[in-house]
Amino acid sequence: MSNSDKVFAGSIPRIYEHYLVPLIFAPYAADLARRVSTRNASRVLEVAAGTGVVTRALAEALDDRVSIVATDLNQAMLDEAALVPIAHPVQWQQADALALPFGDGEFDVVVCQFGAMFFPDKAKAFSEARRVLKTGGTFFFTVWDRIAENEFADVITSALSSVFPEDPPRFLVRTPHGYHDARTIECDVIDGGFQRPRITTVTARSRAENSRIPALAYCQGTPLRNEIEARGTGRLGEAIDAAANAMSQRFGKGAVEGKIQAHVVTVER
Repeated sequence: MSNSDKVFAGSIPRIYEHYLVPLIFAPYAADLARRVSTRNASRVLEVAAGTGVVTRALAEALDDRVSIVATDLNQAMLDEAALVPIAHPVQWQQADALALPFGDGEFDVVVCQFGAMFFPDKAKAFSEARRVLKTGGTFFFTVWDRIAENEFADVITSALSSVFPEDPPRFLVRTPHGYHDARTIECDVIDGGFQRPRITTVTARSRAENSRIPALAYCQGTPLRNEIEARGTGRLGEAIDAAANAMSQRFGKGAVEGKIQAHVVTVER
């Protein structure tokens, strides 16, 4: 993983929330909140909360008496999350998933949507989730499947390869879609101290009003932007145009729709 893969700063959090959340994250947030709601939890911890799409879904799905603590490594993402009103009280806190600032057994449920791919030591992060869970608690996390199963990301990555043929940006392949092998995930979870997890593959649809929205979402609302801008001043607009054109060629010039696919991992303490 490149160091820039973990940098969600500048305008990235705002664009991420405005474009990427409804495009690919919202369906899985609803699914994850539904799963958490089946547990009799009084205290829930979210790790790698980003701009709060899962946090908001949890707030809607859970009883008001349930305590929700939402953490992220990037304070800028939490600052963006805190701008969206939530009726359910939420404690926002900057925290590193590899060194959670909580005591042993504090939470009934720990959730993490699309954050595990960014952890430099996944087994360590999983062991921290286990440590802060009560006995009998549940850890839910989601990771993207391979990029070939996620059509918008795949098309945009291929388009950028034509813009930068000698050094194509590989953020989407390397990190968001780089942690999809079920056996690898299972081994890391077990190395983190858990028993064998249940892994369920969930397919959904990604929709946008036009082809430029996914191009903006991926090229400006993720650390892919850092890779593009590192290849030359002024190349970002060129990259977005190429991505939007590729999306139009594949999905049409009006509203676009494509497959997204992820793994939902469930493990009990």
